[in-house]
Amino acid sequence: MSEDFKDANIQEISNLLGDYFDGLYEGDIQKFSNVFHPESHLYFSDGDSVTDWPRTEYFEMISSRPSPSSQGLTRHDKIISINVSGPATAFAIVQCAIPPRYFTDYLTLLKVNEGWQIISKTFHTDTH
Repeated sequence: MSEDFKDANIQEISNLLGDYFDGLYEGDIQKFSNVFHPESHLYFSDGDSVTDWPRTEYFEMISSRPSPSSQGLTRHDKIISINVSGPATAFAIVQCAIPPRYFTDYLTLLKVNEGWQIISKTFHTDTH
């Protein structure tokens, strides 16, 4: 994979992650519809069990809570890393917050006809 190809994909993924952060902050399901693949899932664990939410459940949760924007909360968006492993697969680690909850998200991405999309999200939350 050439460096130019890799750099172009990293830029496309960075743009997608910007929309991801905006969607989280604004509670904008339309932005999320473009970011998350229709077959995507969100996973998390409380240490005892694993929860698997399909995209529809995750979107319902996002749309039913007050957005961080509507609460005037400060943004804490940060891309930690992006790893492009092939022409259609990538992995990103990001951080964001809805204080007092601070999240680290592990995002698996696929490049499909519509461009890069998140196919799975696994996250960890710290509260402080």
